Amino acid sequence: MAYEECTVVGRNAVMEAYRSGKTIDKLFILDGCQDGPIKSILREARKRDTLIKFVSKEKLDSLSFHEKHQGVVAIAAAYEYATVEDLFKKAEEKGEAPFFILCDEIEDPHNLGAIIRTANLAGAHGVIPKRRAVGLTSTVAKVSAGALNYTPVARVTNLSRTIDELKDKGMWFVCGDMGGELMYDLNLTGSIGLIIGNEGNGVSRLVKEKCDYIASIPMKGDIDSLNASVATGVLAFEIVRQRMGK
Repeated sequence: MAYEECTVVGRNAVMEAYRSGKTIDKLFILDGCQDGPIKSILREARKRDTLIKFVSKEKLDSLSFHEKHQGVVAIAAAYEYATVEDLFKKAEEKGEAPFFILCDEIEDPHNLGAIIRTANLAGAHGVIPKRRAVGLTSTVAKVSAGALNYTPVARVTNLSRTIDELKDKGMWFVCGDMGGELMYDLNLTGSIGLIIGNEGNGVSRLVKEKCDYIASIPMKGDIDSLNASVATGVLAFEIVRQRMGK
């Protein structure tokens, strides 16, 4: 499966990409350009909650490899997204309680790729990132080391609302935070969602308030935090250990 992102260049091409239902992760618009066709593209982008950036002509020239861009370049997802229902189906097919990993504003594609790889190896049934964070870029695909071919990724607009909907389906949630209870003292079995926070700010307050448990990872070093993808691995495999020991 190819790992190349699809760069869509020019007004007509970008509008057709939206009309065809293609998933656009990022839209780059020439700063100050607000004519009719650009406004139409922006309306489509906002309807789909695309991340929009207004940039210089030099940036657009670079993104378009100096093709005629007409003030607009879009980056389409390297892979198609799944739905949350697809994740439940995967769990049902395996005859297992659902185990999802949710990403609260993960911005680094290397972290998202590593999280997807960890999710696959830990037997998670899928990953749920927030729509306006990093998308399924070629870097994410490469870092996932092939896991993206097997682990569904369902992007959502509102993580807090998604958590509420998943709770209605019997799931409960744990996030990592240094102020929480020691992870070994928590019951991490059953239908569970593991929430991983932003690289700099951690799990947002609103999302943390939705969690049933807050887990801390025991650390003995001189610094006080782990990389987001490393923390995912530690917590995910504690969930694996507990699920295997039922």
